[in-house]
Amino acid sequence: MTATAAPAVTPAPPKPRARRRSRRPTMIGLAFLSPWLLGFLAFTLYPVLATLYYSFTDYSLFGTPQWVGLDNYRELTHDSTFVQAFTNTLVFTALVVPLSIVLAISLALLLHRPARGLAAYRTIIFAPSIVPAAATAAIWMWLLNPQFGLVNGALRLFGAPTPPWLSDPDWAKVSVLLMSLWMIGSDMLLYLAALQDIPVDYYEAAAIDGASAWQRLRSITLPHLTPVMLFQLINALIWSFQYFSIPYIVGQQGQGKPAGSLNFYAVYLYKNAFSYLKMGYASAMAWIMFIVVMALTIIAIRTSNRWVHYAK
Repeated sequence: MTATAAPAVTPAPPKPRARRRSRRPTMIGLAFLSPWLLGFLAFTLYPVLATLYYSFTDYSLFGTPQWVGLDNYRELTHDSTFVQAFTNTLVFTALVVPLSIVLAISLALLLHRPARGLAAYRTIIFAPSIVPAAATAAIWMWLLNPQFGLVNGALRLFGAPTPPWLSDPDWAKVSVLLMSLWMIGSDMLLYLAALQDIPVDYYEAAAIDGASAWQRLRSITLPHLTPVMLFQLINALIWSFQYFSIPYIVGQQGQGKPAGSLNFYAVYLYKNAFSYLKMGYASAMAWIMFIVVMALTIIAIRTSNRWVHYAK
């Protein structure tokens, strides 16, 4: 006699009331998120998509956009001012990104050592990072004044040459670089926090094994700082291409003086959009900036597995 298989029991579909109860937490969560979602849609996603459309049009803010296809992008390749602004920004990026990382790490290492008045030193170095960019530019324009600036006055006391900081194209770039590195305090704090997170046992074991200070720095300290270095590298790349306030103010309200040396990418984009009212042209510049920054960011992330070490 063979056993008869029991018929399969089909679960009953959930009742409508049960389905409504299961969706209730989701709806409550979306209700709490709705202010942010609406703000994101209205003030981030829509402007991004709008600029993509405007980059293919001739648009002056006061008229109807006229479709021109790739004309804006073709014109950019023949625009000598655009090439100058792009080159100035690339040179600035190539200098400020590695220098800011090295300087921030060096300051963090100095301020990590126990010393009297350490909190005061940290505050002094961090304070410039919270000064508004306009105030920073005004202070440094006074400090670097060739005739009565404090920097050249101090150089004269020691018999050193006094550079024409803001009146020479090459020295103007150096001046803007100094102003940028002066605001390194926030980066320094991130490295300082990472240093305090490194276990002391590692240094004690290395000291027992006879490792020198340089070997401990190279084998313990720097590897533990590499995740923060990657974060700061990406931030610095994005920030350098969007660098606007100080070059705009120091370069005499966006004129890029002297000799176009302070004509940076973001400054020229702003002038096209709001001075020349070439919104389509400016949108094309914005998307080229986005592509370049995205490419550099992808390269940094793809190569990070070779030099970034995460604690296990």
